[in-house]
Amino acid sequence: MMQICDSYSQKHSLFNAMNRFIGAVNNMDQTVMVPSLLRDVPLLLDELDAGGGGGAELAPQLPPAAPGAYFSRRDMYSHYVLLKSIRNDIEWGVVQPSAGEEGSGRKKDKLGGADISRGLGEGDSLEEEDLEKQFHYHLSGLHSVLSKLTRKANVLTNRYKQEIGFSNWGH
Repeated sequence: MMQICDSYSQKHSLFNAMNRFIGAVNNMDQTVMVPSLLRDVPLLLDELDAGGGGGAELAPQLPPAAPGAYFSRRDMYSHYVLLKSIRNDIEWGVVQPSAGEEGSGRKKDKLGGADISRGLGEGDSLEEEDLEKQFHYHLSGLHSVLSKLTRKANVLTNRYKQEIGFSNWGH
């Protein structure tokens, strides 16, 4: 017989993190009636750190000038497009490059070209314990990233409302 998970465990599930992110992006998408108004409007890193109801422990640790501080150098329109793109990737899947497009058997991430296969060679085999550690490592990272992206979508939505003069719309 199946046991019902308590609400605390469900709150921290990947499924719920994805639903919160998708819901925040859907809310952002429904609120932003004229996306072009977001062009050239900076969304400051300190707004992302402080806003959206998330904890400070999830705030980016990179200084604004750091090469990896993706959100610090973009306008609100770029954030909007990125968040919608990530939502679509979650809902519809990511198109995998064909074998000819990848120069080697190792997969590289989009941002820095870092090896995400964690040192696996072609002939190496993994023990189940290693797979479990990798799964938990990536699950934890994905949950953290989704929480940050959810906060960014909420901050963008609230900032858009301020920019057009409707800061008190349905909170």
